[in-house]
Amino acid sequence: MDDSERTEQGMRVRRAVLGDAHVDRAVAGTTEFTAPFQDFITRYAWGEVWSRPGLTRAERSLVTLTVLAALQHEDELAMHVRAALRNGLTEEQIQEVLLQVGLYAGVPVANRAFAIANRTLEADRG
Repeated sequence: MDDSERTEQGMRVRRAVLGDAHVDRAVAGTTEFTAPFQDFITRYAWGEVWSRPGLTRAERSLVTLTVLAALQHEDELAMHVRAALRNGLTEEQIQEVLLQVGLYAGVPVANRAFAIANRTLEADRG
């Protein structure tokens, strides 16, 4: 796959996982300074890693939620809670992931992640 095909594939996967509205905002906010980073994440994060056949998108969401929660990447966590639902995870599965994070990354980390996920889920419900 060449770079243009990887970019096209990445944009398809990125839109499927994150939603058109999110991707459209990111693309609209691209500047000359941020353009190389947008290209990088589209081609490599979405066009390469998220496009690999070894894990389903739901499984990739489980891993992503775990890492983002453990590393306390709060904005990305909220975005990927929404993506996890889009990828077929249930709220109960998200809850289980965050309980697992509490066990291995610590209660304060999970406490914060639960608060972020809860706010995100409630906002999306209503």
